[in-house]
Amino acid sequence: MSGHHHDHDHDDVDAGPAWSDVQLRVRALESLLVDKRLVDPTALDALIDTYETKVGPRNGARVVAKAWVDPAYKQRLLEDASAAIAELGYIGRQGEDMVVLENTPKVHNMVVCTLCSCYPWPVLGLPPVWYKAAPYRSRAVIDPRGVLKEFGLRVPEDVEVRVWDSTAELRYLVLPQRPAGTEHLSEDELAELVTRDAMIGTGTVAPPAPKAKR
Repeated sequence: MSGHHHDHDHDDVDAGPAWSDVQLRVRALESLLVDKRLVDPTALDALIDTYETKVGPRNGARVVAKAWVDPAYKQRLLEDASAAIAELGYIGRQGEDMVVLENTPKVHNMVVCTLCSCYPWPVLGLPPVWYKAAPYRSRAVIDPRGVLKEFGLRVPEDVEVRVWDSTAELRYLVLPQRPAGTEHLSEDELAELVTRDAMIGTGTVAPPAPKAKR
C-alpha cells in the first residue's frame, strides 16, 4: 500500500470524531431544517444521491473518456493530473492535488482513505457511504482481493493489486482500462460507460450491452 501522513484539518463530511466546527454547524442546521419541516428528508436524500452517484462522477467519467481517446491528454493526465483535470474545468476544494493511477492488464489500483474519508469531490462528487465506513477502510488494506470480490470483481492472481491511501493533501483517481469492442464509440458514449466504482478501483468498465434486434 502507498501510505501517507494524514492531516485532518480539512472539510470532509463524516470524517469521524474529529469533525470541525463548520461540519457540526452544517449537521445541526440540517437537523433543524428537517425538524421544522422546512426540508423534506426524502428530497434531501435524493439530492445527496444525485451528487453522490450521478452529477459528480460524470466529471470523472469525462476525464477518463478523454484519456482513452486522446493519447496526448492521457500523458498529461498521468504526469500532472491536477493540471490536466483543470483543463476540463474540474477544480475546487478536495481536488487540488490529484494523482491518476492507470490500470493495466498486470496492475489493478484501488483507492481508500484509512483514517477518514478523503475523496476527490470535483471529479467524483460526494463519497459513498461504504467508502467512509470503517470496514472498507480497514479491510481494503488487509484483504483487498476479498473486498473486491464482495464488489463482484475477481482480480486474477497474476494481476497485482495496489492499494493507495488518500490524504488531505493528495487524492487519487483510477484510470480504468478501456473495455474491448468500444473502438467505434465516441468520447461522449465512452463517458456514459464509466462508473464511479471503476474510478475508485472497486469496479471495472463493462462494454455496452448489445442492442436488441428488432
